[in-house]
Amino acid sequence: MFESLSAKLDSIFKKLRGYGKLTEENIQEALKEVRISLLEADVHFKIVKDFIQSVQQRAIGQEVMESLTPAQQLIKIVKEELTSLMGGEEQKINLSGSPPVPIMLVGLHGSGKTTTAAKLARYFQERKKRPYLVPADVYRPAAIEQLQKLGRELKVDFYQPSPEQNPLEICLQAKEIALKGGYDLLLIDTAGRLHIDEALMLELREIKSRLHPREVILVADAMTGQDAVNIAKNFNDRLGIDGVILTKMDGDARGGAALSIRAITQKPIKFIGVGEKLDALEVFHPDRMASRILGMGDVLSLIEKAEALYDEKKAKELERKIRKDSFTLEDFRDQLRQVRKMGSLESILSMIPGISKKVKGMSGLELDEKKLIRVEAIINSMTPQERANVAIINGSRRLRIAKGSGTTVQEVNQLLKQYLQARKMMKRFAQLEKKGIRGGRIPSFLGS
Repeated sequence: MFESLSAKLDSIFKKLRGYGKLTEENIQEALKEVRISLLEADVHFKIVKDFIQSVQQRAIGQEVMESLTPAQQLIKIVKEELTSLMGGEEQKINLSGSPPVPIMLVGLHGSGKTTTAAKLARYFQERKKRPYLVPADVYRPAAIEQLQKLGRELKVDFYQPSPEQNPLEICLQAKEIALKGGYDLLLIDTAGRLHIDEALMLELREIKSRLHPREVILVADAMTGQDAVNIAKNFNDRLGIDGVILTKMDGDARGGAALSIRAITQKPIKFIGVGEKLDALEVFHPDRMASRILGMGDVLSLIEKAEALYDEKKAKELERKIRKDSFTLEDFRDQLRQVRKMGSLESILSMIPGISKKVKGMSGLELDEKKLIRVEAIINSMTPQERANVAIINGSRRLRIAKGSGTTVQEVNQLLKQYLQARKMMKRFAQLEKKGIRGGRIPSFLGS
């Protein structure tokens, strides 16, 4: 996400930090490079012009020129202006009103509307809401079946349309059922097209006028850059939208759409899709995104991810096991799963200040990701007795485990060695705490 833009901005600001004191000429030169970087990132030229003007007005003044750390002060201004450009602060989806609150998802084919509807269902389900999925795309082959399949996977209820129903009938009937069923919100997956046409807009306008959705959310593919911005403007002009969800942000190294949509449409980005899995949906925080773009990390989002996965009951049970020296390979595997639920190693590391700049180009990351999968496969290939007591794992058992997990005996040996070292370390930790050398609670082994 924003990889190429982040790298270019980092290079520009690194050069500025080399100057003890900044001159007007230094600042002008740096901003010229920032301008080129933003244009190369596919940010709309008018937005780039206004952005550079705003930064320049603030930079060539007392705020930077008389600062003790002028380069840092300039970076601070750029961060604030980027935050402002992307909307200033987080904008939540509005769920006020009598339930079921209709939320209408619109967009073109291939933008990821159906998957996003399921991701939103999961998001609201985790926040104790009862969503009801409405498959109103009767044109794309298997669109209805896809949403129903995702609904079953999430254990979220959905409407089952009959073949003769049109999209408006589907929406109205689904609303009646959701009202009787006590659901909190309707998530409507509407039809798309390969391009915007009048027939599509007529259909969407009719659904909007009859259903009165609380919000109309455009789902747009971030990787299409300025095309996504133009689509957003078109939908807003012809239908009226309340916000945007940008999908495929994890594959967008430039970031032009995220930096342009808010300024062009005056509508906020509400969520971003950062992967194919149903949990790969993040609330869009302009200030945190600006931090990521400038390589400052995003610690708050990392903490929120960890907190969302934190289970106090499990944490206390793990603490008890560590104290009693009964931490098994099964516990080791569970902790590994907790870390993997937070996302890829690359995405986790990119949120940590300082490390985020070094993440790019770390060839070992992909290897490490696969290594974690292999470690879990090795543990899964063991019997419950072997996971509970590694002392019984002799040579023949190691060979069987290696074959069962598709790994080598050397890898099995390496895992067992690491596990025993970890247990030894935790035992020492528990003993020290018992003696009162270290106060506080024993944390989970892998930092849950």
